Amino acid sequence: MKKILPFLLLVVAACKQKQPNADLLVKNARVYTANSNFAIATAFVVNGGKIIAVGTTEELEKRYDARQVLDAGKKAVYPGFIDAHTHFYDYGLSLQQVNLAGTASWTQIIDSVLTFSKLNPDGWLVGHGWDQNHWPVKQFPNKAKLDSLFPDRPVLLSRIDGHAAIVNQAALNIAAIKPGQTIAGGQIETVNGKLTGVLLDNAVGLVEHKMPGPNEEQIQNAFINAQNNCFAVGLTTVDDCGLDYHLLANISQLQNERKLKMRLYVMLSDKPENYNYLFKRGIIKTSHLNVRAFKVYADGALGSRGACLLQNYTDQKNWKGFLLNTPDHFKEVAAKIAGKGFQMCTHAIGDSANRMMLKIYAGILKGKNDKRWRIEHAQVLAPEDIQLFGQNNIIPSVQPSHATSDMEWAIRRLGPKRIKSAYAYKQLLDQNGWIPLGTDFPVEDINPMYTFYAAVTRKNLAGWPLTGFQTDNALSRKEALLGMTLWAAKANFEEQEKGSIEPGKYADFVILDQDIMTVNAADLPKVRVMKTYVNGEKVYDRN
Repeated sequence: MKKILPFLLLVVAACKQKQPNADLLVKNARVYTANSNFAIATAFVVNGGKIIAVGTTEELEKRYDARQVLDAGKKAVYPGFIDAHTHFYDYGLSLQQVNLAGTASWTQIIDSVLTFSKLNPDGWLVGHGWDQNHWPVKQFPNKAKLDSLFPDRPVLLSRIDGHAAIVNQAALNIAAIKPGQTIAGGQIETVNGKLTGVLLDNAVGLVEHKMPGPNEEQIQNAFINAQNNCFAVGLTTVDDCGLDYHLLANISQLQNERKLKMRLYVMLSDKPENYNYLFKRGIIKTSHLNVRAFKVYADGALGSRGACLLQNYTDQKNWKGFLLNTPDHFKEVAAKIAGKGFQMCTHAIGDSANRMMLKIYAGILKGKNDKRWRIEHAQVLAPEDIQLFGQNNIIPSVQPSHATSDMEWAIRRLGPKRIKSAYAYKQLLDQNGWIPLGTDFPVEDINPMYTFYAAVTRKNLAGWPLTGFQTDNALSRKEALLGMTLWAAKANFEEQEKGSIEPGKYADFVILDQDIMTVNAADLPKVRVMKTYVNGEKVYDRN
């Protein structure tokens, strides 16, 4: 009996050791941790939605008995991708509208709208995604055909950048827009005393404010549909740039019901009601929602010639674009945001808009700081203004796909001299030593592989130009990956909780079918997501 008792104690002890001590072991992988050393591991362990250990497969298999084991089969694993600039909710809404992205002519757009109208016979006809720069005749369209097809049904079709739209007469009538009417920060196009239906920037709002808002079902579908598409391309956090505060209730409800698992960094729009709400409420921070920033628009877009330039557009005489509000307004909101301790994020495309905002920021920030105020896009810059980013720790939040989408026509807008300091991502990276990357979807495709490819090759998806576009401003693969992970998290004040595969951080990660750090550059756009995890939970599986 004395011999049996120690044996039984050993059996009990062994059984206790085999009790699961983790939720998930990911092993047999090539794990790009994106930590401070940019270390590569072969395994990591997840428990309670967070990473608790990173190391080798052999080491972690000995230390942990996980409830679930994921053998990655030598595939590359990365931190969940973070898109630092999106219009996530608007993208979701656009999935319920006429998709005009990639249309090659005004005739093709008319055909698309007509087909959609037959399937959706009631209400406004709304579409998004046309770009006249890709048509044989690179001019804004005219509403005449829309008027003949839809004399009584209002139509609004937004340009790809969201800064221009064409509407029909029925929509103009609802908004009471007349020939010759003007609006600050916008343009109502009139030719020979007649409205063409083309509206730029603030003028688009005259019509949009008359449109019925989406119902609760459409709002929910927008968030869920956008989420599902984003998970399929490896996104686990997105920055939604410019929402109204009332949508936060929808987001919170969907997240509490675990229908919306996407992590959201939300910037509220530049409106009095949004300031009043967040100033009274304070920063909103949960594991899946972070609201501490405001999105301000300084100017329009280069493609629709609304970007505010220091000198005239090369392809339009006596035209420099325009600001969307007065300099005094931007100074006032900057002081107000700073006084309340929030982050300011300003859309600035043209060199004039960028100069104005950089100087306003500098006047508030007064040199080195950790406020992480952002310039969204920072697209066209006077060379002498670039140093203002580093001097005041202003963060340029850029979208590499914009460079490769715009390059064919951007030189026509800017000429050979100004184009040299446009889309200057490497120079901007050097200012602070880090730079967040995004897509601006639905302006660009949601796929972060396209962001990575554009950043490192400076080529479009057709592989043009063969030698790349202004490749002195290309990023390395390491820089591009950090821009989509740790640096994007840092732009959101979230680098301590996400953006790398390290103990203590959320278990957000993605497994790809090819290693983007080593695969042939031409094959980068073909890389596909195999699995996406948020909080250690699988949210997408290609199989």
